[in-house]
Amino acid sequence: MGKGTINGNEYSDSDLVKRCAGGDLRSQELLYRRYFSFAMSVCVRYTGDENEAMEIVNDSYMKVLDSVSDYDSSKPFKSWYGKILVNTAIDHYRKNLKHNYSIPINTVTDTGDHEPEIETELSVNDILTLFSRLPVNYRMTFNLFEIEGYTHEEIGQMMGVTASTSRANLARAKKMLRELYMKYTTQGNKGHEGL
Repeated sequence: MGKGTINGNEYSDSDLVKRCAGGDLRSQELLYRRYFSFAMSVCVRYTGDENEAMEIVNDSYMKVLDSVSDYDSSKPFKSWYGKILVNTAIDHYRKNLKHNYSIPINTVTDTGDHEPEIETELSVNDILTLFSRLPVNYRMTFNLFEIEGYTHEEIGQMMGVTASTSRANLARAKKMLRELYMKYTTQGNKGHEGL
């Protein structure tokens, strides 16, 4: 996905970024479009809501354009942009912290330490639906630890909590996901209304 076309000429990400730094609006639009699906896939994992994810994508891209001169063209643009997306999602989380809530662990029933035996083929939308049911602090912690690879100490600093709170949130997220998966599989693929 490193090439695109402008008036029949191909440009790499680095070329587009240079053109963006020079204020070329067409290049800015093409770079945005080239990475839109990637950006949305990252942001929807953190928000669970497409409108909120879109807001983060747009805020992130504005940060890209503001700091495009800092981009090191010897490194992949996608990785650099990915970090901006994650940091913007975390900023968004902190800004909206007063609206977030967590649920006590005892409200999540124990499904045991083993994975469910029922095998169901879940679509991407099914997985996102289950994932979006997690409270935002659990979803953030799960993403940062399991997908982005941050340590609990780093997550604690980013989210303004202790490392032990981050560990507890991850454990609760996994437990809740198991419960949601069990509900989904026992209801069959009829729909997610009951989730």
